[in-house]
Amino acid sequence: MADGRPQLVVLGTAQDGGYPAPGCQAECCNKAWRNPAMARLVACLGLVDPISRERWMIDCTPDFKLQLHRLNEVLPKSGAPALDGILLTHAHTGHYAGLLNLGREMMATDAVPVYAAKGMIGFLLANEPWRSLIDQGNISVKQLHPGRIVELSPRLSIHPFTVPHRDELSETLGFRVLGPERSVVYIPDIDAWEGLKPPIETMIAENDQLYLDGSFFSKDELPHRNPAEIPHPCIKDSITRFAGLPDADRLKVVFTHFNHTNPVIDLDSTVYRELHAAGMMVASDGDILEL
Repeated sequence: MADGRPQLVVLGTAQDGGYPAPGCQAECCNKAWRNPAMARLVACLGLVDPISRERWMIDCTPDFKLQLHRLNEVLPKSGAPALDGILLTHAHTGHYAGLLNLGREMMATDAVPVYAAKGMIGFLLANEPWRSLIDQGNISVKQLHPGRIVELSPRLSIHPFTVPHRDELSETLGFRVLGPERSVVYIPDIDAWEGLKPPIETMIAENDQLYLDGSFFSKDELPHRNPAEIPHPCIKDSITRFAGLPDADRLKVVFTHFNHTNPVIDLDSTVYRELHAAGMMVASDGDILEL
């Protein structure tokens, strides 16, 4: 940050349970139990502005403690507020459960802004212990309106948009992060690329980098589950869909939010080499992009 430019920090890249996954004793996770260096935290992005000395998170995961520590390493900050804001995508557990850390029993924060869409705010207000975080003043909820840009700092803004996803608890948002020189799209969860507006190909063409749902490499990873119950665009299908894009556009595509069964987590795997050969990338915890 020698030039003081804002940065995007990849704070996690795994699906809601992290990697290795709780209770998993299959070989997909045993590799990471044996080699902790392979572990991945739950999908999350950090944003830092070294001029204003402000930090934000997109989603608040069960790995919040470690992810806040990582932000402290990138941009140290003493005193309150620990965070200048949290932006929530939706009400699936891995994306908001870390809010518990802000409560009276832990950090006892003072009115940390939590940005969310109307349905997500309704979910927090209707359920404990999230309602208590609001009533006790640990967080201050601020409604996001899809399509309406929110200025976080003079050099960083957020453009939320609606994403087609399982909305049994709340709507789902994606975010376009607007920096001084680059714009970045974040869509960790989506049912299918069809139905996204504007189309994903337009988003790829109009932005500098995109962190996209890569939950599964193929639909046969969970033979005991009905894929219709957990729809996601598989990386294998996304490779095919994006194959006709210009080389420069395919290089913008970075997959994240990996389920523990996804073999692309192993950077020595055949499927990782297949993805790399197709001109697309895999996000890694700790990646930093200047905005």
